[in-house]
Amino acid sequence: MTRRLASLLALLLASALLPLLPATAWAADPPPPSAPAARSAVAAMQPGWNLGNTYDAIPDETSWGNPPVTRALLRKVKSQGFRSIRLPVTWGGHQGAAPDYTIAPAWMAKVRQVVDWALDENLYVMINMHHDSWMWVNNLSTDHDAVLARYTATWTQIAAEFRDEASRLVFESINEPTFSGTSGDDDNYRLLDELNTVFHRIVRASGGRNADRLLVLPTLYTNADQGRLDALAASITALHDPMVATTIHFYGWWPFSVNIAGYTRFDATSQKDLTDTFDRVYDTFAARGIPVIIGEYALLAYDHTRPGIIERGEVRKYFEFLGDYARRRKLTTMLWDAGQFLNRTTLRWRDPELFAQIKSSWTTRSGTASSDMVFLPESSAVTSRTLTLNPNGTDFQGLRHGSRDLVKGKDYTVSGNQLTLTAAALTELAGDRAYGVDATLEARFSRGVPWRIDVITYDNPVLSNASGSTSGLTIPTRFRGDQLATMEATYDDGSNAGPASWTPYQQWDTAFSAYTGDSIKLTSDFVDSLKDDSRVTLTFHFWSGASVTYRVTKTGSTVTGTTA
Repeated sequence: MTRRLASLLALLLASALLPLLPATAWAADPPPPSAPAARSAVAAMQPGWNLGNTYDAIPDETSWGNPPVTRALLRKVKSQGFRSIRLPVTWGGHQGAAPDYTIAPAWMAKVRQVVDWALDENLYVMINMHHDSWMWVNNLSTDHDAVLARYTATWTQIAAEFRDEASRLVFESINEPTFSGTSGDDDNYRLLDELNTVFHRIVRASGGRNADRLLVLPTLYTNADQGRLDALAASITALHDPMVATTIHFYGWWPFSVNIAGYTRFDATSQKDLTDTFDRVYDTFAARGIPVIIGEYALLAYDHTRPGIIERGEVRKYFEFLGDYARRRKLTTMLWDAGQFLNRTTLRWRDPELFAQIKSSWTTRSGTASSDMVFLPESSAVTSRTLTLNPNGTDFQGLRHGSRDLVKGKDYTVSGNQLTLTAAALTELAGDRAYGVDATLEARFSRGVPWRIDVITYDNPVLSNASGSTSGLTIPTRFRGDQLATMEATYDDGSNAGPASWTPYQQWDTAFSAYTGDSIKLTSDFVDSLKDDSRVTLTFHFWSGASVTYRVTKTGSTVTGTTA
C-alpha cells in the first residue's frame, strides 16, 4: 500500500503542478469509433468497484490488511448497485523463472475463482497486470528483451486460462504504466505502445472468446494530460480493432486530495481540474465513439484510519460532483476501495452517509451547502448563523432534526441561497452546550440525499508547551470542540518552513497530524526539514475559523514548542 500511494502521489504531483503537455508527434487523426458492442459493454459496467489491496497485494491477498475474498463479498457489492468489479492482480510474486515464467497454479486458481463468482453474480469483471508495472515492467527500457519475454509469457498464460469465459470478462493490459531510464515522454509513449500492441496480439491470437473480448488500454501513468491521450489515440488507430476501450485514473486535484498548500475545500480550482480532465477524455475518446473507463477514482488521502485529512463535507461534495460530471461525460467509473469504504469483514459501509452520496451521484444530483458545520462559541451568547446553499439544480425543501421538521420563519429563514438558522433555534439545539456536536440537522432537497449539518459548541483550542527531538514533537492540545483544518509554517524571515518549501501550508501526515483528541503531532519529516538553530512560527487553522499561533525552536537534536 505504501509503495502504491507513493507512486500515485508522484504521478499526481506531476500532473497537478506542471502545465498540460503540448500535442506531440504521436497525435494523429482521430481513431475510428469502437464497435457498438464495446460501447454498450462499457456503459453496462457503470458503476464499478475495485477489489483493491487484495490480489494486487504483495506477497499475498491478506498481506495488506484485507481478509480473503468470499462470494458473500461479491454478492454484497452487487446488492449495492455495482455492475462491475475491477480485479487488480499482481502476478510477479507468483511466477517461476525464465523462460516460462509459469504462474503458480494455486494463484491462478484463486483469481479464476473470484472471476467465476463475480460472473455468476452477473457482474462484469476487469482483470489486469497491476503492481508488476513498477516491480519489473518499468525496466522495459533498460532490460527490454527480458521484460518483454516475461510480459508476453504472463499474458499468454492469462489469455489461455480465460479464453472461453463469458464476454463480461474484460482484460486491461497494464496498471499505471511507468518506465525508468527513458529519455522522456516520446520514449515512454513508444514503450507503452509496444506493450499494448503485444498485449493485443497475444489476446486476439489466443482464440475462443478472446478473439473479440473487450480490451482496455491505459494512457501513460493512466494520466489524462492531452499528450498522454493523444499517444493512446494513435495506438488505438494503429490497432484497427473496434473492441477496444481506454482507461485513466482520477484522484482529484492533488493539493486538495492530500491537504497541502491550503486547499482544504472542494473549491472552484478543484472543480475545474475535474471538469478539465473529464472534458479532455471526453473530447479525445468518448465524443468519437471510444468508451472510457475511469478505472480508479477516490481521493488520495481519504482513509477511514486517518479521519480529518479531508473534511467530511468536502469529501461528500467531491464525490457528488464527480459522479454527476462523469455521468454527463458518459464515463464509466470504478471506485478504488482498498477497504476504506466497505468493511470486508462486516460487509458494512464504514461511512453509510458517504456511500449514500456516492450511490446517489450515479443517477442524480444532490444539494449541498457551504459547510456541514455550524460553530457556536461556548464563551459567548448564541447568535444566528448563515450557510450558503448549493442546490445543484434541486429545490431546497426544509430542515429536519431527528423526526421533527424545523419551522420556516421561526427556526430558519431562506433568502435566495442563504440559509439562516435563528438564534432561538440554535439555542435549543445546542442544549447544555457541551463541547462538540450538540445536534445534527438534515437539509432536504427535492432530489438526491440530504445534506448533514452539525451544530457544534466550541471555544478556541488551547495548546501547551512541549519538548521533543528530531523524531517529532507532540503538542498537548485541548481542541474544545474544534477541528484542525491545516497548518502554516514560516521562519522568522518570512520564508516557508517544512518539507514542502514551495508553500507555507504544509501537508497533513507528511508534516503534521491530529488524529486524537489530546494532541497535534509534528512529524520527524517536518522537524528534520527545519534549519539548525532556527525558530519557526506555526499557525494552526481550525474549521471554526479560529487560528492559534505556536513557536517551535530547533537546536541540534532538541526541539521545543511554546505558546505564542
